[in-house]
Amino acid sequence: MLLYMSNSHPQKPSTPLHSVSVAGVVVREDGRVLVIQRADNGRWEPPGGVLERTEAIEDGVRREVYEETGIKVHVERLTGVYKNMTAGVVALVFKCTPEGGHERLSDESTAVDWLTPDEVVAAMNEAYSVRIADALAGEMAPHVRTHDGRKLTDPAGI
Repeated sequence: MLLYMSNSHPQKPSTPLHSVSVAGVVVREDGRVLVIQRADNGRWEPPGGVLERTEAIEDGVRREVYEETGIKVHVERLTGVYKNMTAGVVALVFKCTPEGGHERLSDESTAVDWLTPDEVVAAMNEAYSVRIADALAGEMAPHVRTHDGRKLTDPAGI
């Protein structure tokens, strides 16, 4: 068991801190998936972000997708849980369907587009394209995966 010591109370162990984020894999009837190009790093990803402390999980998915893309969504189901082992971020990813709105840019997105699954693989690094592949797989049980921010990792090797 790994214990972390708090600076303010050196004898008392504290738990490691994680950030929780949510993302929506929004799939149109034609099979295309809603993605954004992030303003901060230029990478293509499904829309999402940090879940606010007082926010219900599905409300956070709807808020993040709408804020970043202008698209309102119906949240269908959890398709995966992904942990960035380097940054300590746990992401809950949900398959969604569009319910309205219009594509628009935001402070967090420099581009919004609907890509085919093949275009997703070409545009995104593995840690994010797998989230879309998992959502499109149609399996009812959510996937649980770890990554380093770019590539999937073996949890036993970390």
